[in-house]
Amino acid sequence: MNSHEFQPLSLADFGISSERGFLPSDPCGSLPDCPALNHLSHELPKLLSARQVRQFIDKQPALLPSIPSTWREDDYRTAMRILSFASHAYVWETPGQPAAKVLSQLARPWHEIAQKLGRPPVLSYASYALDNWRRLDSTKPIQLDNIVLLQNFLGGLDEEWFVVVHIQIEYQAGPSLEGLLRAINGAATGKDDEVLLGLQALASAQTAMRDTLLRMKERCDPYVYYTRVRPYIHGWKNSPSLPNGLIYDKVEAYAQQPQQFRGETGAQSSIVPCFDAGLGIHHAPDPLTVYLQEMREYMPPQHRAFIEALESKTNGQGRALLSGYVHDRRQHHPGLWSAYCTCVDLLAQFREIHIGYADSYIHRQHQTSATNPTAVGTGGTPFMTYLQKHLDETRQAIVA
Repeated sequence: MNSHEFQPLSLADFGISSERGFLPSDPCGSLPDCPALNHLSHELPKLLSARQVRQFIDKQPALLPSIPSTWREDDYRTAMRILSFASHAYVWETPGQPAAKVLSQLARPWHEIAQKLGRPPVLSYASYALDNWRRLDSTKPIQLDNIVLLQNFLGGLDEEWFVVVHIQIEYQAGPSLEGLLRAINGAATGKDDEVLLGLQALASAQTAMRDTLLRMKERCDPYVYYTRVRPYIHGWKNSPSLPNGLIYDKVEAYAQQPQQFRGETGAQSSIVPCFDAGLGIHHAPDPLTVYLQEMREYMPPQHRAFIEALESKTNGQGRALLSGYVHDRRQHHPGLWSAYCTCVDLLAQFREIHIGYADSYIHRQHQTSATNPTAVGTGGTPFMTYLQKHLDETRQAIVA
């Protein structure tokens, strides 16, 4: 590639931070001048514990009659978080008896705000994790002993820990993305030292992310996760208990026709797709690759665009720019190849830990209801076979 033609990638162009990755600035805990929604947000865990969510919402005339013109994007994301949690609690409140329709007092504002954010009206990872935390002490960093959730379903240690582990990993991904871009931009301009420094920064951050993921079982028990956390994050596409999908009452765009959207899943995080794209990990087509492509529709649009930008950086022969660069220099600069192999191996380790959790937290649990199946993920796809295949393909990248 001609270095004069190369436009270096920048995290800031996509609203991403080198300090905190895909996490936004500290999210808002409540909405201005929206007492009904704020009250629902506060009471939701208690209403759900008592199985009173549907009864409570059915009595509300309007939760958000109109969107205030003074709202900023932070407010849209806050409203999306509250409406998504409330709607999923409404649908899945009674085990084995999901609601087939969300009433207009939830459905209409949910759809309108989702349109403004460029995402479907369903609980997605952005609302479940990225926009769902606060620091206990605002003067201290984002770390596991200083972050808690703004919104819960039932609440409790296991639900809290499950999500804050994801949030901590997202935070630790910031320096990894910065390192990845440094390596790619260095490869584009033929600067071996920049490539090496970028790969070393990526590996250091990946190590921290892996070590955080390894802590999941400290405070999140697989049985409690499966029976008390997981039931509420399912969607209504490929759903055994909602085979036709969900009706969004009086949402004009849907004309009372049921809609099908995937459930919340870590597959909607942008981190691993970025690593795959930047490191040049190729996955042969399978049902999971199709599903993962679909998951991008649930990501914030700027994050989706960043993955696509990484995928576009090739060396002109169809190979990812960075992997092609280090591969071509294996003989006379083995340190580059070694640093690249370390990053790919750490990605493989991350995937392997995730497979172990998918097995113990879902696959090996005892299914008692069609609303919480063990054979498919919360996104609605069979997962064990394809997760192993993607792990094998990651390892394959450093065999050749």
